[in-house]
Amino acid sequence: MSQYAELKAQIAKLQAQADDARRAEVENVIAEIKQKIVEFGLSAHDLGYAEGARRGRPPKKAPLPPKYQDPKSGATWSGRGKPPNWIAGVKNRDRYLIAQ
Repeated sequence: MSQYAELKAQIAKLQAQADDARRAEVENVIAEIKQKIVEFGLSAHDLGYAEGARRGRPPKKAPLPPKYQDPKSGATWSGRGKPPNWIAGVKNRDRYLIAQ
């Protein structure tokens, strides 16, 4: 067997030993941490961790207040998204602005 192959075999053996040693130490550390958490009654919030990641869509934002109003029908529009038919073709929308 070549010297390179022997060294590779030694590396693999040492890596396996290191993995086993780490696994054993991690088990001990986790057991100690769990004991301390129970002993002091700590929560994830106490340790600085978030309550938990939320899944799914983010919550809807509050609707914007209306910015434009149709004088004929009284319909309103916030100015975001697709404009309604009553204001869609208008270039100057100043006359539809709601006075504040």
